[in-house]
Amino acid sequence: MKWRGDVVLAAAALTAISACGSSSVTHDRVERAIETTFARLAQLQVSLLKLHPMQPSDFEVVASCRRNAANGDAGAGTWICRISWLGPDRQPLHDSFDLAVTPDGCYTAAAEGEQLGGPTLRARDGTPVRNLLYVFEGCFDPM
Repeated sequence: MKWRGDVVLAAAALTAISACGSSSVTHDRVERAIETTFARLAQLQVSLLKLHPMQPSDFEVVASCRRNAANGDAGAGTWICRISWLGPDRQPLHDSFDLAVTPDGCYTAAAEGEQLGGPTLRARDGTPVRNLLYVFEGCFDPM
């Protein structure tokens, strides 16, 4: 997929740029940001799929993120996040995302493989719905 190549290329460029000095982009900030964004998107997705409404806190999202670099878990570049969460029927789910994080605290998250049902899902009535959790973007305050 072309967008995956673009994400990897952008992340490599960002890694080179951020190699100097310490970074305020930390695993704690990345984890908190992706947990919040994922839970809010999951809430919207459930609505679009015409399932029983849920609040973001109902998904109990927990992220564990690490940077793909030998020099620690801080800085812009490529990250991997494993997300544990509860689905609409309260079943425990686990998914992995490749992240491209920029020095300003913005990121693009892409599901690894064909997790989460792919880029398009079907609502209860058969209507095609874009899978909001398959590829998404977010930002956090890196300061």
